[in-house]
Amino acid sequence: MRKKKMRKKKKKKKKKKKKKKKKKKNKNKKKKKKKKKKNNNNNNNNKNKKKNNKKKKKKKKKKKNKNKNKNKKVEEENKKEEEREKGRRRRSRRRRRRRRRRRRRRRRRSLELKR
Repeated sequence: MRKKKMRKKKKKKKKKKKKKKKKKKNKNKKKKKKKKKKNNNNNNNNKNKKKNNKKKKKKKKKKKNKNKNKNKKVEEENKKEEEREKGRRRRSRRRRRRRRRRRRRRRRRSLELKR
């Protein structure tokens, strides 16, 4: 039998992560000048605008309690199930009683016949 030559698995080389270079801050950079706001001489008009904006705010709608209806439905279903179970219990009791009576009668008859 010939021997199979096993191939050697090549090891994967791990890649080195490159370090990010930090940017040097430019000390000679000029600062930006802030723009001055325009002086609004028409002050009264400005106040009125603010008042109007306040009026425009919408009132929040009250959320309807959707869960109330769900809870009602669940309660009704539970009641129905309880009623069904009560009915089942009654039926099962009746059946048990009937079975017991039948068994007793059969036993009595069989005993009497044996005598």
